[in-house]
Amino acid sequence: MIKNAKDLGRLIRITRKKAKLTQAELAAASGIGERFVRELEKGKPSCQLDKALLVAHMLGIKLEAILPPSLG
Repeated sequence: MIKNAKDLGRLIRITRKKAKLTQAELAAASGIGERFVRELEKGKPSCQLDKALLVAHMLGIKLEAILPPSLG
Protein backbone atom coordinates (compact mmCIF):
# COMPACT_ATOMS: atom_id res chain seq x y z
CA MET A 1 0.00 0.00 0.00
CA ILE A 2 1.28 3.46 -0.86
CA LYS A 3 0.84 5.76 2.11
CA ASN A 4 3.23 8.60 1.30
CA ALA A 5 5.72 10.04 -1.20
CA LYS A 6 8.52 7.77 0.03
CA ASP A 7 6.42 4.67 -0.65
CA LEU A 8 5.66 5.85 -4.19
CA GLY A 9 9.30 6.73 -4.78
CA ARG A 10 10.42 3.31 -3.61
CA LEU A 11 7.93 1.63 -5.96
CA ILE A 12 9.10 3.77 -8.90
CA ARG A 13 12.77 2.98 -8.18
CA ILE A 14 12.22 -0.77 -7.81
CA THR A 15 10.11 -0.94 -10.98
CA ARG A 16 12.60 1.16 -12.97
CA LYS A 17 15.47 -1.11 -11.95
CA LYS A 18 13.49 -4.25 -12.82
CA ALA A 19 12.86 -2.69 -16.24
CA LYS A 20 16.65 -2.19 -16.53
CA LEU A 21 16.27 1.54 -17.10
CA THR A 22 18.54 4.27 -15.80
CA GLN A 23 17.06 7.38 -14.29
CA ALA A 24 18.17 9.26 -17.41
CA GLU A 25 16.44 6.77 -19.71
CA LEU A 26 13.21 6.91 -17.72
CA ALA A 27 13.31 10.69 -17.70
CA ALA A 28 13.83 10.83 -21.46
CA ALA A 29 11.04 8.31 -22.12
CA SER A 30 8.68 10.30 -19.87
CA GLY A 31 9.62 13.69 -21.28
CA ILE A 32 10.70 15.04 -17.90
CA GLY A 33 13.99 15.97 -16.29
CA GLU A 34 16.35 13.49 -14.70
CA ARG A 35 16.40 15.62 -11.55
CA PHE A 36 12.65 15.09 -11.17
CA VAL A 37 13.10 11.30 -11.38
CA ARG A 38 15.84 11.43 -8.72
CA GLU A 39 13.67 13.51 -6.40
CA LEU A 40 10.63 11.34 -7.02
CA GLU A 41 12.56 8.18 -6.18
CA LYS A 42 13.85 9.81 -2.98
CA GLY A 43 10.25 10.48 -1.96
CA LYS A 44 10.34 14.26 -2.11
CA PRO A 45 6.89 15.22 -0.83
CA SER A 46 6.57 18.29 -3.05
CA CYS A 47 6.98 16.46 -6.38
CA GLN A 48 4.27 17.33 -8.89
CA LEU A 49 1.52 14.73 -8.91
CA ASP A 50 0.88 14.91 -12.65
CA LYS A 51 4.54 14.18 -13.43
CA ALA A 52 4.70 11.42 -10.81
CA LEU A 53 1.65 9.76 -12.36
CA LEU A 54 3.20 10.08 -15.82
CA VAL A 55 6.37 8.30 -14.65
CA ALA A 56 4.31 5.56 -12.99
CA HIS A 57 2.33 5.11 -16.21
CA MET A 58 5.53 4.91 -18.29
CA LEU A 59 6.67 2.04 -16.05
CA GLY A 60 3.31 0.27 -16.34
CA ILE A 61 2.34 0.96 -12.74
CA LYS A 62 -1.41 1.25 -12.28
CA LEU A 63 -2.62 3.23 -9.29
CA GLU A 64 -6.15 2.70 -8.02
CA ALA A 65 -8.21 4.75 -5.61
CA ILE A 66 -10.77 2.89 -3.53
CA LEU A 67 -13.55 4.83 -1.86
CA PRO A 68 -14.35 4.08 1.78
CA PRO A 69 -17.45 1.88 2.12
CA SER A 70 -19.46 4.80 3.53
CA LEU A 71 -18.92 6.71 0.26
CA GLY A 72 -19.16 3.83 -2.18
